[in-house]
Amino acid sequence: MRIILLGAPGSGKGTQSQRLIERCHIPQVSTGDLLRAAVAKGTELGRKAKPVMEAGQLVSDDIMLGVIRERLSEPDARRGFVLDGFPRNIAQAQALDELLAQLGQPLDAVVVMEVDSAELTRRIAGRRTCRNCGRVFNVLTSPPAPGETCPRTGGPHELFQRPDDNESTVAERLKIYEQKTRPLVDFYAARGILRKFSAEGDVETVAARLQTVLKDVMNRAPRPAPEREPKRALERGPKRAQKRAAKRAPQRAPKRAAKRAPKRQPKRAPKRTLRRAPKRATKQARKHR
Repeated sequence: MRIILLGAPGSGKGTQSQRLIERCHIPQVSTGDLLRAAVAKGTELGRKAKPVMEAGQLVSDDIMLGVIRERLSEPDARRGFVLDGFPRNIAQAQALDELLAQLGQPLDAVVVMEVDSAELTRRIAGRRTCRNCGRVFNVLTSPPAPGETCPRTGGPHELFQRPDDNESTVAERLKIYEQKTRPLVDFYAARGILRKFSAEGDVETVAARLQTVLKDVMNRAPRPAPEREPKRALERGPKRAQKRAAKRAPQRAPKRAAKRAPKRQPKRAPKRTLRRAPKRATKQARKHR
């Protein structure tokens, strides 16, 4: 299952992506996470992106596509992926189509999560991010569960509000989304793979709607292979081969030796030599007499 989640900031793309990857066992490909990981690892693309990110500028499409290509070429992305945060405009969408065609991984669906502007403002104002594991919560709609701990520290999530999540910047972000990202809806609608649904309501309700919209795609997706099968095959294969070899070896060796032995030994030559020698000596003695 290869899909793109589209939606305005605060529509719940990150939350629903996390649920999809747990249910379908496919990775979430977040461009922001990929860039930060590439910079941390010091890869060639990471070194190119680092000065641009530190200057607060947008990374070029070439770098973004290179990072996405590397991620989608990894083994866990062969069954599918959820692309979050890319593309953001028509040029990126066209470049992504070319890349996926080269990789042989065309999109199955593009899903638009629709939320009212007033609700988006409320959600963004309540959004918080764990400083350690990076998981996104919302203190109004999806706060951390009671007693939930951070997988990295083992303690409570250390939540903070990103600078661009305050109410004063929400209006500007929504304006940019309408100008640049909204045209993608028409782009993918023309290709016949666009799907829409209302993303308003609690997390469970929105998740159920998303699964309904993607029901046919999820049914076509290959199921993950059992984890134990390859291990058993690898463990039992050599043992069975050794047992068969041990059973056959002692049986075949005597038979081969028995077949070959008579061919190498002379059959009647010694007996004929012993019998004929005295007769010939007697005949020669009579002649001389």
